Amino acid sequence: MSQRILIVDDEPDFAQGLARLIASGFPEVEISLTGDGAEALEILKSSGVDLMLSDLRMPRLNGQELLHRALEIEPGLTVILVTGFGSVEAAVTALKAGAYDFLTKPVKRDELLRSVQKGLERGRLLGENRALRALAGRCESTLVGRAQAMCRLKESIAAVAASDYNVLICGESGTGKELVAGNIHRLSGRAKGPFVAVNCPAIPEQLLESELFGHVKGAFTGADKARQGLFVSACGGSILLDEIGDISMSMQTKLLRVLQEREIRPVGGNAAVKVDVRILATTNRNLPELISEGEFREDLFYRLNVLTVNTPPLRESREDIPRMAAHFLNQTCLEMHLAPKTLSPEVLACLCERPWHGNVRELQNTVRRLTVFCPGNQVEMVHLRLAEGRLSGPNGTWPGGGETDEGGIDAYKEAKARVLNEFTRNYLEQILARTGGNISEAARLAGLERVSLQKIIKRNGASSPTD
Repeated sequence: MSQRILIVDDEPDFAQGLARLIASGFPEVEISLTGDGAEALEILKSSGVDLMLSDLRMPRLNGQELLHRALEIEPGLTVILVTGFGSVEAAVTALKAGAYDFLTKPVKRDELLRSVQKGLERGRLLGENRALRALAGRCESTLVGRAQAMCRLKESIAAVAASDYNVLICGESGTGKELVAGNIHRLSGRAKGPFVAVNCPAIPEQLLESELFGHVKGAFTGADKARQGLFVSACGGSILLDEIGDISMSMQTKLLRVLQEREIRPVGGNAAVKVDVRILATTNRNLPELISEGEFREDLFYRLNVLTVNTPPLRESREDIPRMAAHFLNQTCLEMHLAPKTLSPEVLACLCERPWHGNVRELQNTVRRLTVFCPGNQVEMVHLRLAEGRLSGPNGTWPGGGETDEGGIDAYKEAKARVLNEFTRNYLEQILARTGGNISEAARLAGLERVSLQKIIKRNGASSPTD
Protein backbone atom coordinates (compact mmCIF):
# COMPACT_ATOMS: atom_id res chain seq x y z
CA MET A 1 0.00 0.00 0.00
CA SER A 2 1.43 3.41 -1.00
CA GLN A 3 2.02 6.10 1.60
CA ARG A 4 -0.20 9.20 1.73
CA ILE A 5 0.77 12.85 2.18
CA LEU A 6 -1.69 15.60 3.05
CA ILE A 7 -0.76 19.22 2.17
CA VAL A 8 -2.72 21.92 4.03
CA ASP A 9 -2.32 25.50 2.75
CA ASP A 10 -4.81 28.29 2.01
CA GLU A 11 -2.76 29.39 -1.02
CA PRO A 12 -3.73 26.91 -3.80
CA ASP A 13 -0.84 27.82 -6.10
CA PHE A 14 1.74 27.27 -3.36
CA ALA A 15 0.10 23.98 -2.30
CA GLN A 16 0.11 22.71 -5.88
CA GLY A 17 3.74 23.75 -6.27
CA LEU A 18 4.66 21.74 -3.16
CA ALA A 19 2.74 18.76 -4.53
CA ARG A 20 4.65 18.91 -7.84
CA LEU A 21 8.01 19.10 -6.07
CA ILE A 22 7.16 16.16 -3.81
CA ALA A 23 5.78 14.10 -6.71
CA SER A 24 9.03 14.63 -8.62
CA GLY A 25 10.96 12.99 -5.82
CA PHE A 26 8.35 10.47 -4.67
CA PRO A 27 6.19 9.47 -7.66
CA GLU A 28 4.73 6.48 -5.81
CA VAL A 29 3.31 8.57 -2.95
CA GLU A 30 -0.38 9.60 -2.96
CA ILE A 31 -0.78 13.35 -2.35
CA SER A 32 -3.96 15.14 -1.22
CA LEU A 33 -4.53 18.90 -0.98
CA THR A 34 -6.81 21.06 1.14
CA GLY A 35 -6.88 24.73 2.03
CA ASP A 36 -8.86 24.35 5.23
CA GLY A 37 -7.67 23.02 8.60
CA ALA A 38 -11.09 21.68 9.60
CA GLU A 39 -11.28 19.68 6.37
CA ALA A 40 -7.77 18.34 7.06
CA LEU A 41 -8.98 17.00 10.41
CA GLU A 42 -11.88 15.23 8.72
CA ILE A 43 -9.47 13.59 6.26
CA LEU A 44 -7.33 12.40 9.19
CA LYS A 45 -10.37 10.92 10.93
CA SER A 46 -11.79 9.20 7.87
CA SER A 47 -8.78 7.82 6.02
CA GLY A 48 -5.59 8.79 7.81
CA VAL A 49 -2.28 9.91 6.29
CA ASP A 50 1.40 9.07 6.80
CA LEU A 51 2.69 12.65 6.63
CA MET A 52 1.06 16.09 6.84
CA LEU A 53 2.59 19.36 5.62
CA SER A 54 0.75 22.42 6.89
CA ASP A 55 1.11 26.15 6.55
CA LEU A 56 1.55 27.86 9.90
CA ARG A 57 -0.62 30.93 9.20
CA MET A 58 -4.11 30.12 7.90
CA PRO A 59 -7.57 31.60 8.53
CA ARG A 60 -10.06 29.82 10.83
CA LEU A 61 -7.62 27.13 12.06
CA ASN A 62 -3.94 28.02 12.08
CA GLY A 63 -1.13 25.51 11.73
CA GLN A 64 -0.30 25.45 15.45
CA GLU A 65 -3.90 24.60 16.42
CA LEU A 66 -4.17 22.12 13.54
CA LEU A 67 -1.00 20.41 14.80
CA HIS A 68 -2.44 20.11 18.31
CA ARG A 69 -5.79 18.68 17.19
CA ALA A 70 -4.22 16.39 14.57
CA LEU A 71 -1.95 14.80 17.18
CA GLU A 72 -5.01 14.20 19.37
CA ILE A 73 -6.52 12.19 16.50
CA GLU A 74 -3.29 10.41 15.57
CA PRO A 75 -0.58 10.78 18.26
CA GLY A 76 2.12 9.28 16.03
CA LEU A 77 1.39 11.49 13.01
CA THR A 78 4.44 13.07 11.34
CA VAL A 79 3.81 16.80 10.77
CA ILE A 80 6.01 19.29 8.92
CA LEU A 81 5.06 22.96 9.35
CA VAL A 82 5.77 25.49 6.58
CA THR A 83 5.66 29.28 6.95
CA GLY A 84 6.85 32.44 5.30
CA PHE A 85 7.34 34.07 8.68
CA GLY A 86 9.92 31.71 10.09
CA SER A 87 11.86 32.43 13.20
CA VAL A 88 13.84 30.47 15.75
CA GLU A 89 11.11 31.03 18.34
CA ALA A 90 8.35 29.77 16.02
CA ALA A 91 10.41 26.70 15.10
CA VAL A 92 11.14 25.82 18.73
CA THR A 93 7.46 26.27 19.66
CA ALA A 94 6.32 24.02 16.81
CA LEU A 95 8.85 21.30 17.60
CA LYS A 96 7.96 21.34 21.29
CA ALA A 97 4.30 21.01 20.34
CA GLY A 98 5.03 17.79 18.43
CA ALA A 99 5.99 18.87 14.90
CA TYR A 100 8.57 16.67 13.21
CA ASP A 101 10.22 19.44 11.17
CA PHE A 102 9.91 23.14 10.30
CA LEU A 103 10.48 24.70 6.85
CA THR A 104 10.41 28.34 5.78
CA LYS A 105 9.20 29.88 2.52
CA PRO A 106 10.49 29.99 -0.12
CA VAL A 107 11.01 26.26 0.27
CA LYS A 108 14.13 24.83 -1.34
CA ARG A 109 13.53 21.61 -3.27
CA ASP A 110 16.42 19.66 -1.72
CA GLU A 111 15.45 20.64 1.83
CA LEU A 112 11.80 19.76 1.15
CA LEU A 113 12.57 16.34 -0.34
CA ARG A 114 15.04 15.53 2.44
CA SER A 115 12.50 16.44 5.14
CA VAL A 116 9.70 14.53 3.37
CA GLN A 117 11.91 11.44 2.94
CA LYS A 118 12.77 11.37 6.65
CA GLY A 119 9.15 12.04 7.61
CA LEU A 120 7.84 9.20 5.43
CA GLU A 121 10.46 6.84 6.83
CA ARG A 122 9.44 7.80 10.36
CA GLY A 123 5.78 7.21 9.51
CA ARG A 124 6.58 3.81 8.02
CA LEU A 125 8.58 2.72 11.07
CA LEU A 126 5.87 3.89 13.47
CA GLY A 127 3.26 1.99 11.45
CA GLU A 128 5.36 -1.18 11.55
CA ASN A 129 5.85 -0.80 15.30
CA ARG A 130 2.11 -0.43 15.84
CA ALA A 131 1.49 -3.54 13.77
CA LEU A 132 4.13 -5.48 15.72
CA ARG A 133 2.68 -4.37 19.06
CA ALA A 134 -0.78 -5.45 17.91
CA LEU A 135 0.55 -8.86 16.87
CA ALA A 136 2.51 -9.22 20.10
CA GLY A 137 -0.64 -8.43 22.05
CA ARG A 138 -2.35 -11.36 20.38
CA CYS A 139 0.24 -13.66 22.01
CA GLU A 140 -1.10 -12.73 25.49
CA SER A 141 -3.65 -15.54 25.59
CA THR A 142 -0.97 -18.22 25.31
CA LEU A 143 2.25 -16.53 26.45
CA VAL A 144 1.69 -15.29 30.00
CA GLY A 145 4.10 -12.72 31.35
CA ARG A 146 5.09 -9.07 31.23
CA ALA A 147 8.75 -9.21 32.23
CA GLN A 148 11.23 -7.59 29.89
CA ALA A 149 12.46 -10.96 28.60
CA MET A 150 8.90 -12.08 27.85
CA CYS A 151 8.07 -8.80 26.10
CA ARG A 152 11.13 -9.21 23.90
CA LEU A 153 10.00 -12.74 23.07
CA LYS A 154 6.52 -11.54 22.03
CA GLU A 155 8.04 -8.82 19.86
CA SER A 156 10.32 -11.39 18.21
CA ILE A 157 7.38 -13.69 17.52
CA ALA A 158 5.40 -10.85 15.94
CA ALA A 159 8.38 -9.82 13.81
CA VAL A 160 9.18 -13.28 12.39
CA ALA A 161 5.49 -14.12 11.91
CA ALA A 162 5.25 -11.35 9.33
CA SER A 163 7.66 -13.18 6.98
CA ASP A 164 7.68 -16.63 5.40
CA TYR A 165 11.32 -17.50 6.15
CA ASN A 166 12.49 -20.57 8.09
CA VAL A 167 12.74 -20.00 11.85
CA LEU A 168 15.03 -21.68 14.39
CA ILE A 169 13.67 -21.50 17.94
CA CYS A 170 16.38 -21.99 20.56
CA GLY A 171 16.04 -22.40 24.31
CA GLU A 172 16.38 -24.65 27.32
CA SER A 173 13.99 -27.54 27.90
CA GLY A 174 10.65 -26.44 29.31
CA THR A 175 10.76 -22.86 28.01
CA GLY A 176 7.78 -23.28 25.67
CA LYS A 177 9.49 -23.56 22.29
CA GLU A 178 6.59 -25.48 20.73
CA LEU A 179 4.16 -22.88 22.09
CA VAL A 180 6.25 -20.15 20.46
CA ALA A 181 6.17 -22.05 17.15
CA GLY A 182 2.39 -22.31 17.37
CA ASN A 183 2.13 -18.55 17.94
CA ILE A 184 4.36 -17.82 14.95
CA HIS A 185 2.10 -19.92 12.76
CA ARG A 186 -1.11 -18.44 14.23
CA LEU A 187 0.06 -14.87 13.59
CA SER A 188 1.45 -15.57 10.11
CA GLY A 189 -0.13 -15.42 6.69
CA ARG A 190 -0.38 -19.22 6.86
CA ALA A 191 -2.67 -19.21 9.90
CA LYS A 192 -5.56 -20.74 7.95
CA GLY A 193 -3.34 -23.62 6.82
CA PRO A 194 -2.37 -26.67 8.89
CA PHE A 195 0.19 -26.62 11.70
CA VAL A 196 1.96 -29.99 11.90
CA ALA A 197 4.33 -30.66 14.83
CA VAL A 198 6.84 -33.52 14.62
CA ASN A 199 8.72 -34.69 17.72
CA CYS A 200 11.81 -35.86 15.83
CA PRO A 201 13.61 -37.76 18.66
CA ALA A 202 10.40 -39.67 19.54
CA ILE A 203 10.25 -41.35 16.10
CA PRO A 204 12.74 -44.19 15.40
CA GLU A 205 15.28 -43.18 12.78
CA GLN A 206 14.19 -45.91 10.36
CA LEU A 207 10.61 -44.58 10.47
CA LEU A 208 11.30 -40.82 10.52
CA GLU A 209 11.94 -40.56 6.78
CA SER A 210 8.64 -42.31 5.98
CA GLU A 211 6.78 -40.13 8.53
CA LEU A 212 8.13 -36.92 7.05
CA PHE A 213 8.19 -37.74 3.33
CA GLY A 214 5.68 -40.59 3.02
CA HIS A 215 6.23 -43.83 1.07
CA VAL A 216 4.92 -45.66 -1.95
CA LYS A 217 3.24 -49.05 -1.84
CA GLY A 218 5.79 -51.85 -1.42
CA ALA A 219 8.61 -49.49 -0.40
CA PHE A 220 9.43 -51.76 2.55
CA THR A 221 8.01 -54.72 4.43
CA GLY A 222 4.56 -53.80 5.71
CA ALA A 223 4.05 -50.92 3.26
CA ASP A 224 0.89 -52.46 1.80
CA LYS A 225 -0.38 -49.08 0.63
CA ALA A 226 1.02 -45.65 -0.20
CA ARG A 227 1.08 -43.00 2.51
CA GLN A 228 1.58 -39.27 2.25
CA GLY A 229 4.10 -37.77 4.64
CA LEU A 230 3.77 -34.95 7.12
CA PHE A 231 5.38 -32.43 4.76
CA VAL A 232 2.54 -32.98 2.30
CA SER A 233 0.00 -32.82 5.16
CA ALA A 234 1.42 -29.41 6.13
CA CYS A 235 1.17 -27.91 2.63
CA GLY A 236 -0.19 -24.38 2.78
CA GLY A 237 0.76 -24.15 6.46
CA SER A 238 3.75 -24.73 8.73
CA ILE A 239 5.66 -27.79 9.90
CA LEU A 240 7.50 -27.83 13.23
CA LEU A 241 10.58 -30.05 13.47
CA ASP A 242 10.87 -30.33 17.23
CA GLU A 243 14.40 -30.87 18.69
CA ILE A 244 16.07 -30.86 15.29
CA GLY A 245 19.49 -31.22 16.94
CA ASP A 246 18.78 -34.85 17.83
CA ILE A 247 18.29 -36.27 14.32
CA SER A 248 20.91 -38.37 12.56
CA MET A 249 23.39 -37.09 9.97
CA SER A 250 21.73 -39.12 7.20
CA MET A 251 18.35 -37.57 8.02
CA GLN A 252 19.97 -34.14 8.09
CA THR A 253 21.18 -34.67 4.53
CA LYS A 254 17.68 -35.56 3.34
CA LEU A 255 16.18 -32.55 5.11
CA LEU A 256 18.74 -30.28 3.49
CA ARG A 257 17.44 -31.21 0.05
CA VAL A 258 13.90 -30.36 1.14
CA LEU A 259 14.98 -26.93 2.34
CA GLN A 260 16.97 -26.27 -0.83
CA GLU A 261 14.54 -27.56 -3.45
CA ARG A 262 11.21 -27.26 -1.58
CA GLU A 263 10.35 -30.78 -2.70
CA ILE A 264 10.25 -34.22 -1.08
CA ARG A 265 10.76 -37.70 -2.46
CA PRO A 266 8.61 -40.44 -0.83
CA VAL A 267 10.47 -43.54 0.34
CA GLY A 268 10.66 -45.97 -2.58
CA GLY A 269 9.40 -43.37 -5.04
CA ASN A 270 11.09 -41.94 -8.13
CA ALA A 271 9.13 -38.70 -8.58
CA ALA A 272 9.71 -35.61 -6.47
CA VAL A 273 6.72 -33.81 -4.97
CA LYS A 274 6.74 -30.02 -4.56
CA VAL A 275 5.71 -28.80 -1.09
CA ASP A 276 4.56 -25.32 -0.07
CA VAL A 277 5.34 -25.28 3.64
CA ARG A 278 7.06 -23.00 6.13
CA ILE A 279 9.64 -24.78 8.25
CA LEU A 280 9.97 -24.04 11.97
CA ALA A 281 12.54 -25.93 14.03
CA THR A 282 13.33 -26.04 17.74
CA THR A 283 16.39 -27.15 19.65
CA ASN A 284 17.66 -27.12 23.22
CA ARG A 285 21.16 -27.98 22.06
CA ASN A 286 24.06 -25.75 21.02
CA LEU A 287 24.05 -26.37 17.27
CA PRO A 288 27.31 -24.45 16.52
CA GLU A 289 28.98 -26.69 19.11
CA LEU A 290 27.50 -29.79 17.46
CA ILE A 291 28.79 -28.52 14.11
CA SER A 292 32.33 -28.22 15.49
CA GLU A 293 32.03 -31.78 16.82
CA GLY A 294 30.88 -33.06 13.43
CA GLU A 295 27.41 -34.00 14.69
CA PHE A 296 25.36 -31.43 12.78
CA ARG A 297 25.62 -30.21 9.21
CA GLU A 298 26.72 -26.61 8.93
CA ASP A 299 24.82 -26.08 5.65
CA LEU A 300 21.59 -27.37 7.23
CA PHE A 301 22.11 -25.05 10.19
CA TYR A 302 22.30 -21.99 7.95
CA ARG A 303 19.26 -23.13 5.97
CA LEU A 304 17.24 -23.45 9.18
CA ASN A 305 18.66 -20.42 10.92
CA VAL A 306 17.32 -17.73 8.58
CA LEU A 307 15.46 -16.16 11.52
CA THR A 308 16.14 -16.95 15.18
CA VAL A 309 13.90 -16.73 18.24
CA ASN A 310 15.37 -17.38 21.69
CA THR A 311 13.00 -18.49 24.45
CA PRO A 312 14.16 -17.12 27.82
CA PRO A 313 14.57 -19.39 30.87
CA LEU A 314 12.19 -18.77 33.76
CA ARG A 315 15.00 -17.36 35.90
CA GLU A 316 15.09 -14.35 33.54
CA SER A 317 11.37 -13.70 34.07
CA ARG A 318 11.18 -14.31 37.81
CA GLU A 319 8.79 -11.39 38.35
CA ASP A 320 6.29 -13.21 36.12
CA ILE A 321 6.15 -16.33 38.32
CA PRO A 322 3.09 -15.18 40.37
CA ARG A 323 1.21 -14.32 37.17
CA MET A 324 2.17 -17.61 35.50
CA ALA A 325 1.35 -19.66 38.59
CA ALA A 326 -2.10 -18.06 38.86
CA HIS A 327 -2.69 -18.71 35.16
CA PHE A 328 -1.73 -22.38 35.47
CA LEU A 329 -3.86 -22.74 38.61
CA ASN A 330 -6.95 -21.38 36.83
CA GLN A 331 -6.21 -23.55 33.81
CA THR A 332 -5.86 -26.71 35.93
CA CYS A 333 -9.07 -25.98 37.86
CA LEU A 334 -10.92 -25.69 34.55
CA GLU A 335 -9.41 -28.96 33.31
CA MET A 336 -10.43 -30.75 36.53
CA HIS A 337 -13.87 -29.08 36.68
CA LEU A 338 -13.07 -27.55 40.07
CA ALA A 339 -14.06 -24.27 41.66
CA PRO A 340 -11.41 -21.54 41.30
CA LYS A 341 -8.52 -21.65 43.78
CA THR A 342 -5.94 -19.09 44.90
CA LEU A 343 -2.33 -19.35 46.02
CA SER A 344 -1.45 -18.07 49.49
CA PRO A 345 1.22 -15.35 49.73
CA GLU A 346 3.57 -17.85 51.45
CA VAL A 347 3.23 -20.32 48.58
CA LEU A 348 3.79 -17.59 45.99
CA ALA A 349 6.90 -16.40 47.84
CA CYS A 350 8.21 -19.96 47.95
CA LEU A 351 7.57 -20.47 44.23
CA CYS A 352 9.39 -17.23 43.39
CA GLU A 353 12.50 -18.41 45.24
CA ARG A 354 12.81 -21.72 43.38
CA PRO A 355 15.58 -22.16 40.77
CA TRP A 356 13.17 -23.82 38.26
CA HIS A 357 15.74 -25.82 36.33
CA GLY A 358 12.84 -27.28 34.33
CA ASN A 359 11.60 -23.75 33.54
CA VAL A 360 7.93 -23.06 32.77
CA ARG A 361 7.09 -26.73 32.30
CA GLU A 362 8.33 -27.51 35.82
CA LEU A 363 6.29 -24.62 37.24
CA GLN A 364 3.17 -25.80 35.42
CA ASN A 365 3.56 -29.37 36.70
CA THR A 366 4.12 -28.11 40.24
CA VAL A 367 0.92 -26.06 40.10
CA ARG A 368 -0.97 -29.08 38.77
CA ARG A 369 0.18 -31.12 41.77
CA LEU A 370 -0.80 -28.32 44.12
CA THR A 371 -4.29 -28.28 42.61
CA VAL A 372 -4.70 -32.00 43.14
CA PHE A 373 -3.46 -31.92 46.74
CA CYS A 374 -5.52 -28.88 47.80
CA PRO A 375 -9.12 -29.78 48.64
CA GLY A 376 -10.05 -26.22 49.64
CA ASN A 377 -10.15 -22.86 47.90
CA GLN A 378 -6.64 -21.68 48.81
CA VAL A 379 -3.32 -23.46 48.33
CA GLU A 380 -1.30 -23.31 51.55
CA MET A 381 2.25 -24.40 52.44
CA VAL A 382 0.96 -27.71 53.79
CA HIS A 383 -0.35 -28.54 50.31
CA LEU A 384 2.99 -27.61 48.78
CA ARG A 385 4.82 -29.93 51.19
CA LEU A 386 2.30 -32.67 50.56
CA ALA A 387 2.48 -32.28 46.78
CA GLU A 388 6.26 -32.53 46.83
CA GLY A 389 6.37 -35.46 49.23
CA ARG A 390 8.63 -33.76 51.76
CA LEU A 391 9.62 -35.95 54.69
CA SER A 392 8.94 -33.37 57.35
CA GLY A 393 6.74 -30.40 58.03
CA PRO A 394 7.75 -27.12 59.63
CA ASN A 395 8.16 -28.73 63.08
CA GLY A 396 9.93 -31.90 61.94
CA THR A 397 6.67 -33.79 61.41
CA TRP A 398 5.24 -35.41 58.35
CA PRO A 399 2.34 -33.38 56.94
CA GLY A 400 -0.75 -34.85 58.57
CA GLY A 401 1.33 -37.13 60.82
CA GLY A 402 3.11 -37.03 64.14
CA GLU A 403 6.64 -37.14 65.52
CA THR A 404 8.81 -40.17 64.85
CA ASP A 405 11.70 -41.60 66.80
CA GLU A 406 14.11 -40.74 63.99
CA GLY A 407 13.91 -36.96 64.10
CA GLY A 408 10.58 -36.61 62.34
CA ILE A 409 11.33 -38.96 59.41
CA ASP A 410 9.31 -42.15 58.97
CA ALA A 411 10.57 -45.23 57.23
CA TYR A 412 10.09 -45.04 53.47
CA LYS A 413 7.23 -47.55 53.40
CA GLU A 414 5.23 -45.80 56.13
CA ALA A 415 5.95 -42.33 54.69
CA LYS A 416 4.80 -43.38 51.24
CA ALA A 417 1.63 -44.97 52.61
CA ARG A 418 0.79 -41.84 54.59
CA VAL A 419 1.19 -39.56 51.55
CA LEU A 420 -0.89 -41.89 49.39
CA ASN A 421 -3.63 -42.08 52.00
CA GLU A 422 -3.66 -38.29 52.36
CA PHE A 423 -3.80 -37.86 48.61
CA THR A 424 -6.61 -40.39 48.23
CA ARG A 425 -8.72 -38.76 50.96
CA ASN A 426 -8.26 -35.32 49.42
CA TYR A 427 -9.06 -36.64 45.97
CA LEU A 428 -12.19 -38.43 47.13
CA GLU A 429 -13.41 -35.32 48.96
CA GLN A 430 -12.97 -33.19 45.84
CA ILE A 431 -14.53 -35.56 43.34
CA LEU A 432 -17.49 -36.51 45.55
CA ALA A 433 -18.13 -32.85 46.35
CA ARG A 434 -17.99 -32.07 42.67
CA THR A 435 -20.50 -34.77 41.75
CA GLY A 436 -22.74 -34.34 44.78
CA GLY A 437 -21.95 -37.89 45.90
CA ASN A 438 -22.91 -39.45 42.54
CA ILE A 439 -20.61 -42.49 42.36
CA SER A 440 -21.22 -43.19 38.66
CA GLU A 441 -20.35 -39.63 37.66
CA ALA A 442 -17.35 -39.58 40.03
CA ALA A 443 -16.07 -42.84 38.53
CA ARG A 444 -16.41 -41.40 35.02
CA LEU A 445 -14.43 -38.27 35.93
CA ALA A 446 -11.78 -40.36 37.70
CA GLY A 447 -11.43 -42.76 34.78
CA LEU A 448 -12.30 -45.75 37.00
CA GLU A 449 -14.90 -48.48 37.02
CA ARG A 450 -17.77 -47.76 39.42
CA VAL A 451 -16.99 -50.87 41.50
CA SER A 452 -13.31 -49.90 41.74
CA LEU A 453 -14.16 -46.43 43.03
CA GLN A 454 -16.55 -47.90 45.61
CA LYS A 455 -13.76 -50.17 46.88
CA ILE A 456 -11.39 -47.19 47.22
CA ILE A 457 -14.06 -45.27 49.15
CA LYS A 458 -14.62 -48.24 51.43
CA ARG A 459 -10.88 -48.77 52.07
CA ASN A 460 -10.51 -45.14 53.12
CA GLY A 461 -13.43 -45.26 55.51
CA ALA A 462 -15.59 -42.86 53.53
CA SER A 463 -19.31 -43.36 53.23
CA SER A 464 -20.42 -44.67 49.86
CA PRO A 465 -23.53 -42.78 48.81
CA THR A 466 -25.74 -44.40 46.24
CA ASP A 467 -26.95 -42.80 43.04
